[in-house]
Amino acid sequence: MPRFVATRPDTGLLSLPWDIPLEDWPEDQLVALPRGISRHVVRFVRVNGTVYAIKEVMEHLAMHEYRLLRDLERLDSPSVEPVGVITDRLDKNGEPLDSILVTKHLQFSLPYRALFSSTLRPDTVNRLIDALVALIVRMHLLGFFWGDCSLSNTLFRRDAGAFAAYLVDAETGELHQDISDGQRAHDLYTAEINLFGEFSDLEAGGLLDQDIDPLETITTITARYEALWKELTAPEEFHSDEMHRLDSRIRRLNELGFDVAEIDIITDWDGSQVRIQPKVVDAGHHSRRLLRLTGLDVEENQARRLLNDLDSYSAATDQQNEDEEIVAHEWLTDVFEPVVRSVPRDLKRKLEPAEVFHEVLEHRWFLSEQAGHEIDTMEAARSYVGDVLAAKPDEKLTLPPAPLPGTTLDPDLD
Repeated sequence: MPRFVATRPDTGLLSLPWDIPLEDWPEDQLVALPRGISRHVVRFVRVNGTVYAIKEVMEHLAMHEYRLLRDLERLDSPSVEPVGVITDRLDKNGEPLDSILVTKHLQFSLPYRALFSSTLRPDTVNRLIDALVALIVRMHLLGFFWGDCSLSNTLFRRDAGAFAAYLVDAETGELHQDISDGQRAHDLYTAEINLFGEFSDLEAGGLLDQDIDPLETITTITARYEALWKELTAPEEFHSDEMHRLDSRIRRLNELGFDVAEIDIITDWDGSQVRIQPKVVDAGHHSRRLLRLTGLDVEENQARRLLNDLDSYSAATDQQNEDEEIVAHEWLTDVFEPVVRSVPRDLKRKLEPAEVFHEVLEHRWFLSEQAGHEIDTMEAARSYVGDVLAAKPDEKLTLPPAPLPGTTLDPDLD
Protein backbone atom coordinates (compact mmCIF):
# COMPACT_ATOMS: atom_id res chain seq x y z
CA MET A 1 0.00 0.00 0.00
CA PRO A 2 1.49 3.38 -0.97
CA ARG A 3 2.21 5.97 1.71
CA PHE A 4 0.25 9.24 1.56
CA VAL A 5 1.68 12.49 2.92
CA ALA A 6 -1.01 15.19 2.89
CA THR A 7 -2.42 18.01 4.99
CA ARG A 8 -5.90 17.94 3.42
CA PRO A 9 -6.26 14.38 2.08
CA ASP A 10 -9.04 13.44 -0.32
CA THR A 11 -9.91 9.82 0.43
CA GLY A 12 -10.97 9.41 -3.19
CA LEU A 13 -7.31 9.56 -4.17
CA LEU A 14 -6.78 6.17 -2.49
CA SER A 15 -8.75 4.42 -5.24
CA LEU A 16 -6.47 5.56 -8.08
CA PRO A 17 -4.18 2.97 -9.74
CA TRP A 18 -0.94 3.92 -8.00
CA ASP A 19 0.61 0.56 -8.96
CA ILE A 20 0.66 1.59 -12.64
CA PRO A 21 3.29 4.00 -14.10
CA LEU A 22 1.58 7.33 -14.67
CA GLU A 23 2.20 7.34 -18.43
CA ASP A 24 0.27 4.03 -18.68
CA TRP A 25 -2.85 5.15 -16.81
CA PRO A 26 -6.08 4.34 -18.70
CA GLU A 27 -7.81 7.23 -20.45
CA ASP A 28 -10.99 6.81 -18.42
CA GLN A 29 -9.01 7.79 -15.31
CA LEU A 30 -7.81 11.08 -16.82
CA VAL A 31 -9.16 14.54 -17.60
CA ALA A 32 -8.08 16.12 -20.88
CA LEU A 33 -6.71 19.58 -20.09
CA PRO A 34 -3.99 21.62 -21.82
CA ARG A 35 -0.57 21.41 -20.17
CA GLY A 36 2.89 22.71 -20.90
CA ILE A 37 5.97 20.67 -21.64
CA SER A 38 7.61 18.97 -18.67
CA ARG A 39 10.64 16.80 -17.91
CA HIS A 40 8.28 14.60 -15.89
CA VAL A 41 5.01 12.80 -16.67
CA VAL A 42 2.07 15.01 -15.70
CA ARG A 43 -1.61 14.07 -15.86
CA PHE A 44 -4.96 15.43 -14.62
CA VAL A 45 -7.56 13.38 -12.74
CA ARG A 46 -10.99 14.18 -11.32
CA VAL A 47 -11.80 12.83 -7.86
CA ASN A 48 -15.07 13.61 -6.04
CA GLY A 49 -15.68 16.55 -8.37
CA THR A 50 -12.22 18.09 -7.87
CA VAL A 51 -9.54 18.09 -10.56
CA TYR A 52 -5.96 17.39 -9.49
CA ALA A 53 -2.66 17.63 -11.33
CA ILE A 54 -0.41 14.66 -10.58
CA LYS A 55 3.31 14.57 -11.41
CA GLU A 56 5.55 11.50 -11.27
CA VAL A 57 8.95 12.42 -9.85
CA MET A 58 11.66 11.13 -7.52
CA GLU A 59 10.67 11.19 -3.85
CA HIS A 60 13.13 13.83 -2.62
CA LEU A 61 12.06 16.20 -5.41
CA ALA A 62 8.37 15.58 -4.72
CA MET A 63 8.79 16.25 -1.00
CA HIS A 64 10.90 19.36 -1.63
CA GLU A 65 8.31 20.84 -3.99
CA TYR A 66 5.40 19.90 -1.74
CA ARG A 67 6.93 21.60 1.30
CA LEU A 68 7.94 24.64 -0.74
CA LEU A 69 4.45 25.02 -2.20
CA ARG A 70 3.04 24.82 1.33
CA ASP A 71 5.39 27.62 2.41
CA LEU A 72 4.34 29.71 -0.59
CA GLU A 73 0.68 29.04 0.23
CA ARG A 74 1.23 30.38 3.77
CA LEU A 75 2.74 33.52 2.20
CA ASP A 76 -0.37 33.90 0.02
CA SER A 77 1.71 33.69 -3.14
CA PRO A 78 0.20 33.26 -6.62
CA SER A 79 0.96 29.54 -6.90
CA VAL A 80 -0.95 26.28 -7.20
CA GLU A 81 -2.30 24.61 -4.05
CA PRO A 82 -0.34 21.57 -2.80
CA VAL A 83 -2.36 18.50 -1.79
CA GLY A 84 0.14 15.78 -0.97
CA VAL A 85 2.79 13.27 -1.99
CA ILE A 86 2.33 9.54 -2.63
CA THR A 87 5.47 7.49 -1.93
CA ASP A 88 6.44 3.81 -1.56
CA ARG A 89 4.73 2.89 -4.83
CA LEU A 90 5.25 -0.61 -6.25
CA ASP A 91 4.10 -1.96 -9.60
CA LYS A 92 2.29 -5.28 -10.01
CA ASN A 93 5.65 -7.08 -10.06
CA GLY A 94 6.81 -5.46 -6.85
CA GLU A 95 9.21 -3.09 -8.62
CA PRO A 96 9.48 0.44 -7.16
CA LEU A 97 7.86 3.39 -8.94
CA ASP A 98 8.61 7.09 -8.56
CA SER A 99 6.61 9.16 -6.13
CA ILE A 100 3.66 11.35 -7.10
CA LEU A 101 3.18 15.04 -6.27
CA VAL A 102 -0.49 16.03 -6.15
CA THR A 103 -1.63 19.64 -6.55
CA LYS A 104 -5.09 21.07 -7.06
CA HIS A 105 -5.79 22.21 -10.61
CA LEU A 106 -6.27 25.97 -10.82
CA GLN A 107 -9.74 26.31 -12.32
CA PHE A 108 -10.32 28.71 -15.19
CA SER A 109 -6.57 28.65 -15.94
CA LEU A 110 -4.41 27.79 -18.95
CA PRO A 111 -0.63 27.39 -19.39
CA TYR A 112 1.11 30.35 -20.99
CA ARG A 113 2.55 27.99 -23.61
CA ALA A 114 -0.91 26.92 -24.76
CA LEU A 115 -2.02 30.54 -25.00
CA PHE A 116 0.97 31.64 -27.07
CA SER A 117 0.24 28.69 -29.40
CA SER A 118 -2.58 30.78 -30.87
CA THR A 119 -3.10 34.03 -32.70
CA LEU A 120 -2.96 36.91 -30.20
CA ARG A 121 -3.51 40.61 -30.63
CA PRO A 122 -0.60 42.88 -29.62
CA ASP A 123 -2.59 44.25 -26.68
CA THR A 124 -3.24 40.73 -25.39
CA VAL A 125 0.46 39.91 -25.65
CA ASN A 126 1.31 43.04 -23.67
CA ARG A 127 -1.13 42.15 -20.90
CA LEU A 128 0.20 38.61 -20.70
CA ILE A 129 3.76 39.91 -20.45
CA ASP A 130 2.77 42.37 -17.72
CA ALA A 131 1.12 39.58 -15.73
CA LEU A 132 4.20 37.36 -16.10
CA VAL A 133 6.53 40.18 -15.05
CA ALA A 134 4.35 41.01 -12.04
CA LEU A 135 4.47 37.33 -11.01
CA ILE A 136 8.29 37.18 -11.14
CA VAL A 137 8.62 40.44 -9.22
CA ARG A 138 6.11 39.37 -6.61
CA MET A 139 7.91 36.06 -6.04
CA HIS A 140 11.22 37.89 -5.68
CA LEU A 141 9.69 40.25 -3.12
CA LEU A 142 8.73 37.16 -1.12
CA GLY A 143 12.36 35.99 -1.21
CA PHE A 144 11.60 33.19 -3.68
CA PHE A 145 14.24 32.06 -6.18
CA TRP A 146 12.31 30.22 -8.92
CA GLY A 147 15.13 28.78 -11.01
CA ASP A 148 12.84 27.53 -13.78
CA CYS A 149 10.40 30.22 -14.93
CA SER A 150 9.00 29.25 -18.34
CA LEU A 151 5.84 29.37 -20.45
CA SER A 152 5.04 25.81 -19.34
CA ASN A 153 5.55 26.52 -15.63
CA THR A 154 3.24 29.55 -15.59
CA LEU A 155 -0.55 29.61 -15.68
CA PHE A 156 -2.78 32.52 -16.62
CA ARG A 157 -6.27 33.20 -15.36
CA ARG A 158 -8.71 35.96 -16.14
CA ASP A 159 -8.72 38.83 -13.68
CA ALA A 160 -11.45 41.36 -14.55
CA GLY A 161 -10.52 41.48 -18.20
CA ALA A 162 -6.79 41.35 -17.53
CA PHE A 163 -4.67 38.31 -16.74
CA ALA A 164 -3.19 37.07 -13.49
CA ALA A 165 -0.17 34.75 -13.65
CA TYR A 166 0.48 31.80 -11.33
CA LEU A 167 3.50 29.65 -10.57
CA VAL A 168 2.74 25.98 -11.26
CA ASP A 169 6.13 24.26 -10.83
CA ALA A 170 8.45 24.95 -7.88
CA GLU A 171 10.71 21.91 -8.20
CA THR A 172 13.89 24.02 -8.53
CA GLY A 173 12.75 26.80 -6.21
CA GLU A 174 14.31 28.12 -3.03
CA LEU A 175 12.71 30.33 -0.39
CA HIS A 176 14.94 32.82 1.44
CA GLN A 177 14.38 35.55 4.00
CA ASP A 178 15.43 38.01 1.31
CA ILE A 179 16.63 37.54 -2.22
CA SER A 180 19.91 39.19 -3.24
CA ASP A 181 20.48 41.22 -6.39
CA GLY A 182 22.71 38.43 -7.65
CA GLN A 183 19.99 35.82 -7.11
CA ARG A 184 17.45 38.05 -8.85
CA ALA A 185 19.77 38.56 -11.81
CA HIS A 186 20.47 34.82 -12.08
CA ASP A 187 16.77 33.94 -11.84
CA LEU A 188 15.88 36.51 -14.48
CA TYR A 189 18.68 35.23 -16.75
CA THR A 190 17.36 31.66 -16.40
CA ALA A 191 13.85 32.88 -17.20
CA GLU A 192 15.15 34.66 -20.32
CA ILE A 193 16.81 31.46 -21.57
CA ASN A 194 13.77 29.27 -20.87
CA LEU A 195 11.27 31.73 -22.32
CA PHE A 196 13.34 32.37 -25.43
CA GLY A 197 13.72 28.61 -25.94
CA GLU A 198 9.98 28.00 -25.73
CA PHE A 199 9.11 30.97 -27.93
CA SER A 200 11.62 29.72 -30.51
CA ASP A 201 10.21 26.20 -30.26
CA LEU A 202 6.71 27.47 -30.91
CA GLU A 203 8.01 29.58 -33.78
CA ALA A 204 9.79 26.59 -35.36
CA GLY A 205 6.58 24.57 -35.11
CA GLY A 206 4.55 27.26 -36.83
CA LEU A 207 2.50 27.82 -33.67
CA LEU A 208 3.71 31.30 -32.73
CA ASP A 209 2.06 34.34 -34.23
CA GLN A 210 4.30 35.84 -36.90
CA ASP A 211 4.09 39.26 -35.24
CA ILE A 212 5.74 37.95 -32.06
CA ASP A 213 9.54 38.05 -32.23
CA PRO A 214 11.10 35.83 -29.52
CA LEU A 215 14.17 38.00 -28.92
CA GLU A 216 12.20 41.23 -28.88
CA THR A 217 9.66 39.71 -26.48
CA ILE A 218 12.40 38.63 -24.06
CA THR A 219 13.97 42.09 -24.19
CA THR A 220 10.56 43.58 -23.35
CA ILE A 221 10.07 41.21 -20.39
CA THR A 222 13.49 42.13 -18.95
CA ALA A 223 12.90 45.87 -19.37
CA ARG A 224 9.47 45.72 -17.75
CA TYR A 225 10.81 43.64 -14.87
CA GLU A 226 13.52 46.20 -14.13
CA ALA A 227 11.03 49.07 -14.36
CA LEU A 228 8.53 47.42 -12.01
CA TRP A 229 11.22 46.38 -9.52
CA LYS A 230 12.55 49.94 -9.45
CA GLU A 231 9.08 51.39 -8.92
CA LEU A 232 8.51 49.05 -6.01
CA THR A 233 11.88 49.25 -4.25
CA ALA A 234 13.99 52.20 -5.42
CA PRO A 235 14.56 55.17 -3.05
CA GLU A 236 13.37 58.61 -4.16
CA GLU A 237 14.68 62.05 -3.23
CA PHE A 238 12.77 65.32 -3.32
CA HIS A 239 12.54 68.70 -1.60
CA SER A 240 10.73 69.02 1.72
CA ASP A 241 8.02 71.20 0.17
CA GLU A 242 7.16 68.38 -2.29
CA MET A 243 5.71 65.94 0.24
CA HIS A 244 2.79 65.33 -2.10
CA ARG A 245 5.19 63.14 -4.05
CA LEU A 246 5.19 60.72 -1.11
CA ASP A 247 1.44 60.26 -1.48
CA SER A 248 1.80 59.94 -5.25
CA ARG A 249 4.37 57.16 -4.81
CA ILE A 250 2.08 55.21 -2.49
CA ARG A 251 -0.84 55.65 -4.87
CA ARG A 252 1.23 54.36 -7.80
CA LEU A 253 2.19 51.29 -5.79
CA ASN A 254 -1.42 50.64 -4.80
CA GLU A 255 -2.51 50.97 -8.42
CA LEU A 256 0.05 48.29 -9.30
CA GLY A 257 -1.61 46.09 -6.67
CA PHE A 258 1.07 46.36 -3.97
CA ASP A 259 0.70 47.42 -0.36
CA VAL A 260 3.21 49.56 1.53
CA ALA A 261 3.94 48.31 5.03
CA GLU A 262 6.07 51.28 6.02
CA ILE A 263 8.19 54.05 4.54
CA ASP A 264 11.72 54.98 5.51
CA ILE A 265 11.99 58.80 5.51
CA ILE A 266 15.42 60.37 5.85
CA THR A 267 16.00 64.13 5.82
CA ASP A 268 19.31 65.95 5.43
CA TRP A 269 20.83 68.12 8.18
CA ASP A 270 18.67 71.19 7.50
CA GLY A 271 15.52 69.30 6.55
CA SER A 272 15.41 70.66 3.01
CA GLN A 273 15.88 67.31 1.24
CA VAL A 274 13.82 64.18 1.88
CA ARG A 275 14.72 60.65 0.84
CA ILE A 276 12.07 57.91 0.94
CA GLN A 277 12.11 54.18 0.35
CA PRO A 278 8.89 52.17 0.52
CA LYS A 279 8.78 48.82 2.30
CA VAL A 280 6.60 46.70 0.04
CA VAL A 281 5.04 43.71 1.76
CA ASP A 282 3.02 41.95 -0.92
CA ALA A 283 0.60 42.28 -3.79
CA GLY A 284 -3.13 42.20 -3.21
CA HIS A 285 -4.09 45.59 -1.77
CA HIS A 286 -7.59 45.48 -3.23
CA SER A 287 -8.24 41.75 -2.87
CA ARG A 288 -7.39 41.87 0.83
CA ARG A 289 -9.66 44.86 1.41
CA LEU A 290 -12.55 43.16 -0.40
CA LEU A 291 -11.97 39.93 1.54
CA ARG A 292 -12.01 41.85 4.82
CA LEU A 293 -15.22 43.70 3.93
CA THR A 294 -17.24 40.99 2.19
CA GLY A 295 -15.52 37.62 2.55
CA LEU A 296 -15.13 37.44 -1.25
CA ASP A 297 -11.72 35.97 -2.16
CA VAL A 298 -11.06 37.05 -5.76
CA GLU A 299 -8.28 38.22 -8.06
CA GLU A 300 -6.72 41.66 -7.63
CA ASN A 301 -8.24 43.37 -10.68
CA GLN A 302 -11.61 41.77 -9.97
CA ALA A 303 -11.40 43.09 -6.41
CA ARG A 304 -10.56 46.57 -7.68
CA ARG A 305 -13.60 46.50 -10.00
CA LEU A 306 -15.94 45.21 -7.30
CA LEU A 307 -14.67 47.79 -4.80
CA ASN A 308 -15.31 50.54 -7.34
CA ASP A 309 -18.90 49.35 -7.63
CA LEU A 310 -19.14 49.17 -3.84
CA ASP A 311 -17.92 52.77 -3.60
CA SER A 312 -20.43 53.84 -6.27
CA TYR A 313 -23.19 52.06 -4.35
CA SER A 314 -22.17 53.86 -1.18
CA ALA A 315 -22.39 57.22 -2.95
CA ALA A 316 -25.65 56.41 -4.74
CA THR A 317 -27.29 55.43 -1.43
CA ASP A 318 -25.79 58.41 0.40
CA GLN A 319 -23.88 56.22 2.86
CA GLN A 320 -20.38 57.68 2.52
CA ASN A 321 -20.28 58.40 6.25
CA GLU A 322 -21.72 55.02 7.24
CA ASP A 323 -19.53 52.24 8.65
CA GLU A 324 -17.73 50.63 5.69
CA GLU A 325 -18.44 47.05 6.79
CA ILE A 326 -22.19 47.76 7.06
CA VAL A 327 -22.36 49.24 3.56
CA ALA A 328 -20.28 46.37 2.18
CA HIS A 329 -22.66 43.79 3.66
CA GLU A 330 -25.64 45.62 2.19
CA TRP A 331 -23.97 45.81 -1.24
CA LEU A 332 -23.10 42.11 -1.07
CA THR A 333 -26.66 41.01 -0.30
CA ASP A 334 -28.53 43.55 -2.45
CA VAL A 335 -26.25 43.82 -5.51
CA PHE A 336 -23.52 41.18 -5.89
CA GLU A 337 -25.38 38.04 -4.75
CA PRO A 338 -28.57 38.70 -6.79
CA VAL A 339 -26.45 39.12 -9.93
CA VAL A 340 -24.60 35.84 -9.29
CA ARG A 341 -27.86 34.02 -8.53
CA SER A 342 -29.35 35.26 -11.80
CA VAL A 343 -27.03 32.94 -13.75
CA PRO A 344 -28.88 29.69 -14.55
CA ARG A 345 -27.35 26.46 -13.30
CA ASP A 346 -26.46 25.27 -16.81
CA LEU A 347 -24.40 28.45 -17.44
CA LYS A 348 -22.44 28.53 -14.18
CA ARG A 349 -19.50 26.71 -15.80
CA LYS A 350 -18.92 29.60 -18.19
CA LEU A 351 -17.10 31.99 -15.84
CA GLU A 352 -16.38 32.25 -12.14
CA PRO A 353 -18.79 34.50 -10.14
CA ALA A 354 -16.47 37.51 -9.72
CA GLU A 355 -15.71 37.55 -13.45
CA VAL A 356 -19.41 37.30 -14.25
CA PHE A 357 -20.12 40.30 -12.02
CA HIS A 358 -17.30 42.26 -13.64
CA GLU A 359 -18.68 41.54 -17.11
CA VAL A 360 -22.19 42.48 -16.01
CA LEU A 361 -20.82 45.86 -14.90
CA GLU A 362 -19.14 46.28 -18.29
CA HIS A 363 -22.39 45.29 -20.01
CA ARG A 364 -24.33 47.75 -17.85
CA TRP A 365 -22.01 50.55 -18.95
CA PHE A 366 -22.48 49.56 -22.61
CA LEU A 367 -26.27 49.46 -22.29
CA SER A 368 -26.32 52.79 -20.44
CA GLU A 369 -24.24 54.41 -23.17
CA GLN A 370 -26.66 53.11 -25.77
CA ALA A 371 -29.74 54.18 -23.83
CA GLY A 372 -28.38 57.56 -22.76
CA HIS A 373 -29.32 56.93 -19.14
CA GLU A 374 -28.29 54.65 -16.26
CA ILE A 375 -29.43 51.02 -16.60
CA ASP A 376 -30.32 49.03 -13.47
CA THR A 377 -27.76 46.37 -12.54
CA MET A 378 -30.26 43.50 -12.50
CA GLU A 379 -31.66 44.58 -15.85
CA ALA A 380 -28.12 44.53 -17.21
CA ALA A 381 -27.54 41.10 -15.64
CA ARG A 382 -30.59 39.62 -17.38
CA SER A 383 -29.47 41.08 -20.70
CA TYR A 384 -25.91 39.84 -20.21
CA VAL A 385 -26.95 36.29 -19.32
CA GLY A 386 -29.24 35.99 -22.32
CA ASP A 387 -27.22 37.86 -24.95
CA VAL A 388 -23.58 37.34 -23.93
CA LEU A 389 -22.93 34.61 -21.37
CA ALA A 390 -24.99 31.94 -23.09
CA ALA A 391 -22.72 32.17 -26.15
CA LYS A 392 -19.46 31.87 -24.23
CA PRO A 393 -17.51 28.59 -24.07
CA ASP A 394 -17.16 26.83 -20.72
CA GLU A 395 -13.95 27.85 -18.95
CA LYS A 396 -14.26 25.45 -16.01
CA LEU A 397 -12.42 22.12 -16.33
CA THR A 398 -13.18 21.52 -19.99
CA LEU A 399 -10.74 23.95 -21.54
CA PRO A 400 -10.17 23.41 -25.28
CA PRO A 401 -6.96 21.94 -26.68
CA ALA A 402 -4.36 24.14 -28.31
CA PRO A 403 -5.64 25.34 -31.70
CA LEU A 404 -4.20 24.81 -35.12
CA PRO A 405 -1.83 27.50 -36.44
CA GLY A 406 -3.65 30.62 -37.52
CA THR A 407 -6.62 30.12 -35.23
CA THR A 408 -7.50 31.81 -31.96
CA LEU A 409 -7.59 29.75 -28.79
CA ASP A 410 -10.43 31.70 -27.20
CA PRO A 411 -12.26 34.47 -29.07
CA ASP A 412 -12.87 36.29 -25.79
CA LEU A 413 -9.18 36.52 -24.81
CA ASP A 414 -8.53 39.38 -27.18
